[in-house]
Amino acid sequence: MACIARSPINVKYIPLPLVAGNRISMQRIFFSLLLLLLLNACSEDQKQEEGNETSPASNSISTPPKGCKACHSMVLDVAHDMDCTVCHGGSNDTSSKELAHENLILRPAHPDNMVKVCGKCHQDQVASTAHSLHFTLKTEVNRVRIAFGAKEELTSLVDVPVTDSPQTIVELADDLLRRRCLRCHPYFSGDRYPAVVRGTGCASCHLQFYKGKLVSHSFLKTPGDDQCLQCHYGNWVGYDYYGRYEHDMNDEYRTPYTTRHDYFRPFGVEFHQLSPDIHQKKGLVCVDCHGGRELMAQGDTKTRCADCHDRSRIENQLSYFNINRKNNKEDEFTLVSTGDGKEHTIPFMKHAAHQEYAEVAGCQVCHAQWSFNDLGTHLLRSDLSEYDAFSRVSVQGSFEVEQILKNNLNFDNEEMAHSMTDKLSGEAKDGLWYKGYETRRWENIIIGRDSSGRLQVMRPILDIYLSWIDEDEDVLFDSVRSNAQNNGLLPYVPHTTGKAGMFYRDRIKNFLQSEEGAVK
Repeated sequence: MACIARSPINVKYIPLPLVAGNRISMQRIFFSLLLLLLLNACSEDQKQEEGNETSPASNSISTPPKGCKACHSMVLDVAHDMDCTVCHGGSNDTSSKELAHENLILRPAHPDNMVKVCGKCHQDQVASTAHSLHFTLKTEVNRVRIAFGAKEELTSLVDVPVTDSPQTIVELADDLLRRRCLRCHPYFSGDRYPAVVRGTGCASCHLQFYKGKLVSHSFLKTPGDDQCLQCHYGNWVGYDYYGRYEHDMNDEYRTPYTTRHDYFRPFGVEFHQLSPDIHQKKGLVCVDCHGGRELMAQGDTKTRCADCHDRSRIENQLSYFNINRKNNKEDEFTLVSTGDGKEHTIPFMKHAAHQEYAEVAGCQVCHAQWSFNDLGTHLLRSDLSEYDAFSRVSVQGSFEVEQILKNNLNFDNEEMAHSMTDKLSGEAKDGLWYKGYETRRWENIIIGRDSSGRLQVMRPILDIYLSWIDEDEDVLFDSVRSNAQNNGLLPYVPHTTGKAGMFYRDRIKNFLQSEEGAVK
């Protein structure tokens, strides 16, 4: 109820004598005073309301705040605490979204932009990284192309030819590379699985993502293992460092009980948990061994086990690795891990076997606990919109293929286009690339010889078969095997290091005996 306007009431204290026969109740006085106070308060409220109605300030409209951070709340690291427009372009002096986004650079760290954006401050690093093997992937690309008949090497993955209708097996391999294989490179932001979504260009390694989303705009000076695993997953070196071996694709060989987790397939396919590398168990992270000199350099600079564990070589690495003398002792060294910040004493090779086999075998021939052995990798391009045959292998390690299979196998859903995108151009093209294996094993370490004749652990990385069936059901290529030598076996360094154990000599002896038997 609105208060009635009244004049202010002055209340005076009048002493009331307590005279016999004229006693006034103290309770009655209290309620009278309370009523007077309430009436006076209503009068003051009405004055305030009348004043507000006539105040010109009440009719003013506040001006919207200007600048990027008025809409985009973010925290920047100290080195990059600058106006957003320095990297992203646009305008920081307007409250209009349209004007602010004029000439906006959405992904300034992308390879197409990183020279003019990141290179303004990091010129040397950008120039070196752009030509590094980690960036161009030319080794991996050329291995596959040459195995299927290519005559010339390419300088970068971006040079892989675009072929709409392959006429030769190498052209089919090019289509495979661009649409299925090349999902882990700085031009592409990763598959849509929670643990592998990432930035592009410099941001591939130096920005942090979690569950498929950017965590922070603070750049990481030193990438952590989560950044490495965004590419090094699914039976590639790095995944084994954590003891992970990808399951087979078929439903019968996977583990449905893992569905109790929110993101039970963060890398696309579940994995067996095997024994991790001893360095990982001790707390070392990837960049403790594989730093910028190796990953961002133009040459083929690789870290070797002996760089740390050979007493005669370790002093040459003090300026590169975070290694120090322990208590200033001549023959004791420690490495401070970027991961846990702890000092780790570095053991040197002392066992007599190191001298005996130094020129005969690589370290992992004895020290690998297990290795990746995916024999018979079959890749089929199918232009047919028929999916029943793939219902039990809908989990393909490719989010794109999995999404189309699961959607189109459900007849209640609107059918999705039978196409995959080119991971370099972003253009969608007809046909899906399916993948499967003959066998997947880890327990038997395959031994072979590298180009210098030393024994190394091998993996059947080029044991690949390509097929293609077109939309008319014509089989244009049928299980064409790569012409790679040695059945597609290539030397590699499994990151599953452990103690050599009692039977390390048997690995070498058994291989030499089998080699002698093959010669006879």
